[in-house]
Amino acid sequence: MVWILLSVLSAVLLGIYDIFKKISLTRNAVLPVLFLSTLINALLFTPVLYTAYFTNIPHHHPIFQFNTLTTSDHLLFALKSVIVGSSWTLAYYAMKYLPITIVSPIRSSGPLWTLLGAVVVFGEQLSFWQWIGLTVTLVFYYLFSLSGQKEGISFRKNRWVIFMTLSTLIGSVSSLYDKFLVAHYNRLAMQAWYHVYMVPLMLLLLMFIWYPTRYRYKKFQWRWSIPLISLCLTLGDFIYFWALSYSDSLIAIVSTIRRGSVIVSFSLGAMLFKEKNVLQKGLILLGILAGIAIIVLSTD
Repeated sequence: MVWILLSVLSAVLLGIYDIFKKISLTRNAVLPVLFLSTLINALLFTPVLYTAYFTNIPHHHPIFQFNTLTTSDHLLFALKSVIVGSSWTLAYYAMKYLPITIVSPIRSSGPLWTLLGAVVVFGEQLSFWQWIGLTVTLVFYYLFSLSGQKEGISFRKNRWVIFMTLSTLIGSVSSLYDKFLVAHYNRLAMQAWYHVYMVPLMLLLLMFIWYPTRYRYKKFQWRWSIPLISLCLTLGDFIYFWALSYSDSLIAIVSTIRRGSVIVSFSLGAMLFKEKNVLQKGLILLGILAGIAIIVLSTD
C-alpha cells in the first residue's frame, strides 16, 4: 500500500528534521536559527502562493483556491502562527540544551495531551482502550523521569525539560486548533499562510530579544544544516498529507507511523551525539510509543 510507504517516509524525514535542528543549535544562537528556518519555510511555500493567486491552475484544481479567504480568515491563520511560533521557540531552546534522547520521548507525548485536551475542550469521552493507552503512557513517563535523574536532569526543576513539555502542550493546542481549521478551510492555504505569518513574528523575537543582548550569548554561526531543517519539515508534511489523500488510507495508522519519527531522531541522535543510558531510555521510549499507539488506534 503506497500510503503506508509514504507515511514511513514522512516519519523518517521528520526524524532527520530533529537531527538537523540539533546540529544547527549546538553551540549556536537559538533565535537566529529559528528565524532563518522559519523564513526558508515561508520561501518554500512561495510557489504555492504564486500558483494560487497568479495562475489559472486554481480553476482546475480546488486545492489551490485561496482567493476566497477573508481578513478574518487570515487572522485565524495568524493565530495559528502565534501558537506554532510559541511551541517552536520553546522547543528550539530545549533542543539546544537537552540530549536528544531526552527530547524525543517528551515530544512523542503529543497525542496524549491532545486527547486530554479533547476531553476538556470538546467534552469527548474516553474509551476503555484509550484509558489503557493513557495509563501505559503515564507509567512509562514516570520511569522516564527516573531515568533522567541518572543524568542529573530533574523533570520537575530543569528549565529545558519544562520548556520542552510546554512546547509539546502548546503543540497539542495547535493540533486541537487544526481540527477546527481543517474542517472549515483549505488545508494547503492554512499551511502556506501560517508559515508566511510566522516570519514577522520570529523577526520581532530576533530584533527585540536576541539582537540587543547578542553579545552575552553564543555568536551566531551559519550552518548548511539550517535550510535542511526547513526542507525536511516541508517535505515531511507534504508527504504526510499526500498519504492521507489516498482513499483507502487510515488516519489512525498514518498518525501512528508518523509518531515513529521519534525512533529515527532517537536512534540517529544516540549514535551521532554519543548520549548516555541509550538502551534504558530506548526501552522506555518504546513503552511510551506503545501507549500512544493504543490511544491513536483506538480513536475514531
